[in-house]
Amino acid sequence: MDLKNLFSKISFDSDSKEQATKKDAPSHWIKCPECNALMFFKEVENQDNICPKCNFHMRIGAKRRIEILADEGTFVEYDEDLRPNDPLKFVDKTSYKKRVEVAEKKTGRTSSVLSGECEINGNAVQIVVFDFSFMGGSLGSVEGEKIVRAVNRSLEKHQGLIIVSASGGARMQESTFALMQMAKTSAALKRLDHAKLPYISILTDPTMGGVSASFAFLGDIIMAEPGALIGFAGQRVIKQTIGADLPEGFQRAEFLLEKGSIDMVVNRADMKQTLSDLLTMFKKEKIAN
Repeated sequence: MDLKNLFSKISFDSDSKEQATKKDAPSHWIKCPECNALMFFKEVENQDNICPKCNFHMRIGAKRRIEILADEGTFVEYDEDLRPNDPLKFVDKTSYKKRVEVAEKKTGRTSSVLSGECEINGNAVQIVVFDFSFMGGSLGSVEGEKIVRAVNRSLEKHQGLIIVSASGGARMQESTFALMQMAKTSAALKRLDHAKLPYISILTDPTMGGVSASFAFLGDIIMAEPGALIGFAGQRVIKQTIGADLPEGFQRAEFLLEKGSIDMVVNRADMKQTLSDLLTMFKKEKIAN
């Protein structure tokens, strides 16, 4: 038998079956960035993405944050149709328009902010949550507008406001348009203060740049998750500027609590009950007045 003819009749169609790549292969294990412990992903998910070994709080998305904080079935999203434009026609390695399209495809949202109304243990409240996976949770014109609209709804419905920050700062591709959101949101929150409605600011990892320099630190109550990185400029920039070593734990939530910059550090598992207690306290205080 002619071996050449024999093997020619056998099909080795390597393209007929899609080969699994390392990227596509499912991973059932998670490595903690803090203690390097290897854990089954379900174990971590069941603890709200907190390392069961060292209590390290891993980053979570905006939708998951809503699920943890809001009573089931009570969240109603607003302003989801708002989307950023490109006022400067900005281009660096790629165009701003393209970056937004990539972020939209990745997250399924049109901005780094998810805003709406929900109940927390029966307390109706307006809530704004940043998602770091959308362009680093950067603050642009759409994000600022969503915050202002949330403030307006708080005033209209006489409800408190909660903002959960997770951001690298103002969005450089919008330049001054992004920086203006710092003043815009701060002015809106001042109206909330005049109306004596509570604003609770929650700082998660990371809360940096223009976000930390504006609405994130204007809360009646400022709380943070354990270990969250919080500050304006990066540690390397600060160290180079002052020419001195920074203290241990600098710009971490516990350090800021010790120095009096924030009011409390709250574990993610206790966050919902803490918010509920605070909202109830503010409500009773308003009734008493």
